[in-house]
Amino acid sequence: MWAALACDTKIDVDVPDRASVEAHIPQAPAKLPRVAFLGDSLAAGMYLAAEQAFPSALQRRLARVGAGFELINAAVSGDTTADALRRVDAVLAHKPRVVVIELGENDATNRAPLDSVEANLRALATKIRSAGAHVLLLGVQLFPNPRDEYASAFEALYPRLAEELQLPFVPSFMRSVAGRPELILADGTHPTPAGHERLAATLVEPLRVLLSPEP
Repeated sequence: MWAALACDTKIDVDVPDRASVEAHIPQAPAKLPRVAFLGDSLAAGMYLAAEQAFPSALQRRLARVGAGFELINAAVSGDTTADALRRVDAVLAHKPRVVVIELGENDATNRAPLDSVEANLRALATKIRSAGAHVLLLGVQLFPNPRDEYASAFEALYPRLAEELQLPFVPSFMRSVAGRPELILADGTHPTPAGHERLAATLVEPLRVLLSPEP
């Protein structure tokens, strides 16, 4: 009885093809490239919540145009170029695709020797490139007195170094914010949330280019 039933009964099973099965398998989200910020209190968003600082604002802006990235904000208030050089290896261990260098204001405040600042920036760029990442260098604007030779020379070393090393470079990064009371906090130095949004806007295009898929 059971043997006869097993032999005479035919069960049709509709087996889907491989393509239709694979089409319904949830796809893991693409891994986003990482962007690290080596900076001081400006990139750290001093006096503000972390998400109000320009690195986070920039992350949101690029996500809206399909160029999202994973943010590594390694900025530390008070950092100099020498401080950043001592910890850049720990940042590079996270394998960022791009490292944004926003440093120098504290060096200038301390009147650090210009050759030391330039050597530190060159060493940072070299280490970052050797790790396989791109560098985006942000220029410092000090509003020097015409008679202040140090400040003038300090500002000038950034475009010179960028040209020498062929680095993507944003000159006078704070230009759109500095000197505008509505965009600067009461300390006269650090940007308001609106100021940070303005800074982020200046970086959208240069960073989008660096995040574009390699040819």
